[in-house]
Amino acid sequence: MKKLSAIMLVLMSWVLCVRTARAFTLLNPDSWPGYLNPNTWPSTLNPHNWPFTLVPVPEIESDPNSGVTYGVLAAMLFTDKQGEINNILAPDIISNPTLGPGGTFRYLGYPSSDEQYYVIAGFEEKIARHVDLDYAIGRTHQKNFSFEGHFFFERDPTERFFGIGNNSSEGNESNYTTEQLFFEGTLGYNITPRLQIALFERPRYVRINNGAFESIPSINKQFPNIKGLNGGSELLNQIQASYDTRDSVDLPTDGGEELIYASIADRRFLSSVSYTRFGADIHRYFPIGRNITLATHGYLQYMPAGNEVPFWSMARLGGESSLLMNQQTLRGYGAGRFVDNNLFDVDVEVRSRVWQTDIFNTHGILELAPFFDMGRVFHNPGEDFVTDLHPVGGMGFRGIAEPFVVGYVDVGWGGEGAAVFSGINYPF
Repeated sequence: MKKLSAIMLVLMSWVLCVRTARAFTLLNPDSWPGYLNPNTWPSTLNPHNWPFTLVPVPEIESDPNSGVTYGVLAAMLFTDKQGEINNILAPDIISNPTLGPGGTFRYLGYPSSDEQYYVIAGFEEKIARHVDLDYAIGRTHQKNFSFEGHFFFERDPTERFFGIGNNSSEGNESNYTTEQLFFEGTLGYNITPRLQIALFERPRYVRINNGAFESIPSINKQFPNIKGLNGGSELLNQIQASYDTRDSVDLPTDGGEELIYASIADRRFLSSVSYTRFGADIHRYFPIGRNITLATHGYLQYMPAGNEVPFWSMARLGGESSLLMNQQTLRGYGAGRFVDNNLFDVDVEVRSRVWQTDIFNTHGILELAPFFDMGRVFHNPGEDFVTDLHPVGGMGFRGIAEPFVVGYVDVGWGGEGAAVFSGINYPF
């Protein structure tokens, strides 16, 4: 859900601005001239009578790979009779100094805690394109089966590659475009509401092209011998088991989730490369009083037969998101800063709810979350993975609209300076 920082700003605007605005006469519509006061407009034009709340928000996004992006977003927030957000429509118009002007259409649906979906599609003038569709049902594991389908297409010209290994040099930075198309399907059988076994399938098509940043060397020139420069295809087959005791799928404050998986891609089954991979993903949440949660996350991945694996299928460490098999969180570096066969990662943050109020007919919460991340990649399974870790510290700012929506801005400091990330849902 990358590039959704504007919705984060919407949520933060609820908590930080609404009551302040009411304190200033000039911002109180009742003090405006009649023709400007929405309360005097025809009912169809009066925002108070619309079936949604419209919030125009300026956007400022800062990403270590793409740079600074400016824009404006119009967020339409739909709520049900209980005042809970059930739909968000949030198109925007943006401009980036390198990629040029563009925009994104976003529609997020929250019918219930058991069913959610989203539709996201956007472009920028220079190369960048993306379509991201997701539908999930059975998220609470109350019925026998759960299913999630995810379709994704992108041309991302902001990608960076510094070489293979935990000590890859910042001076070897290169740029490229990832063009990929894949579908992910997860079918889970719920033995109990807590215990699930699932089958995961992902056919994936990948091509590597020149990036958009001419001032940075191309990956083809910087790393002409790296495996995977011509792209490829893979059909990933995976079986996984999970045990989930969280008190909420979206806003957990107690319990945890433990997941183990084993996967294989094979040339005999429509893949251009063969490899095996297995790992464990652990989340634990510890309540400290009513408004503080200690959130912890650990991840370990092994790829024992990975010498033929293209760089775009290896473990990636860096960025804000924790994505099983694709990328792990290290919020002081850009996405995919460290790449290799195997990966170890630990994330800890203290989520503190510092202010709550009812605004725009829903319950808004401001949360501060100081965090600490550390992790590394390594090539051989027998290596000591708890040494030579890359530490990162920082502060997270979150706007929450219960019971489903979280927007975040995380500012982290690592060995190569500061990084700022934003988006929807918790980073892990």
